[in-house]
Amino acid sequence: MLLAMKIKVAVTVATLASPVALTMTPARPVDHAAKTDFAEIAAASFQYRIAGDFSRHGRPAVAPLRDERLEGKLKIMTRQVTAGEYAACADDGGCPRIAFTPDVADRPVVGVSWHDAAAYAEWRTRKTGILHRLPTDREWVFAAGEKASDEVLPVIDPVDPSQAWIARYQAEANRAQPAVLGPQPIGAFGKNQYGLQDVAGNVWEWTNTCFSRVALEPTGEARITNTNCGVRVVQGAHRTYMTDFIRDPRTGGCAAGVPPANLGFRIVIEDEKWPTLQRMVSAVLRRG
Repeated sequence: MLLAMKIKVAVTVATLASPVALTMTPARPVDHAAKTDFAEIAAASFQYRIAGDFSRHGRPAVAPLRDERLEGKLKIMTRQVTAGEYAACADDGGCPRIAFTPDVADRPVVGVSWHDAAAYAEWRTRKTGILHRLPTDREWVFAAGEKASDEVLPVIDPVDPSQAWIARYQAEANRAQPAVLGPQPIGAFGKNQYGLQDVAGNVWEWTNTCFSRVALEPTGEARITNTNCGVRVVQGAHRTYMTDFIRDPRTGGCAAGVPPANLGFRIVIEDEKWPTLQRMVSAVLRRG
């Protein structure tokens, strides 16, 4: 009897003496199986062409190509989020609902806006207790490895600046169209050296990086002159920029509309620690 009482007291004291465990426990159990779809890539040097529109002395310039290195290891999804996974988020009230047929449930979800993708990442964070978010453009290029494209769009300095945008559009339109248009089974476009599937396949992917205009100083410094987070960097067979798409025409303004049918996403995870405040999660998820 006395031994049982001592054990009960010891358990109670141990519980009360562990405030970290109590404050860090998520509301729902951690889904450890979900981590099997993530690759952990060690930090390494790589070349990265900075995203954005660049100018030097007020004239269009080529974005600089620089040697970069991530601050630490990167945990990124080895595949794109599927339609079935996104539907589970919608069924749970975490994501806006998107129509699709049951036969594509195990294929990449497409037609999602940046807001849809961010909502899914937030939902996964709440469900697992692990911080999920979209990758930055820099992280995506690093993880893409040999699949990353470094195509430089034409630099034009016309009297009418709109001609530069027309030339850029023509360059995009003249690219060869993919032989397969619809989302394909996971792995249809092979793996890269890090084990990531379908990188630069026929489904483009959202990133968290905002569109920026950058002035290049004589010293080589890149100075951001304007940042527009209503437009995000999109990656795939090449880099491009896409409005975040707000489906409600009353509040969407120029961003109102339906996202392209070839645009999906994959996510990254950070430390397996539950943030103490939900606002911390939202701030990290939406950073560019």
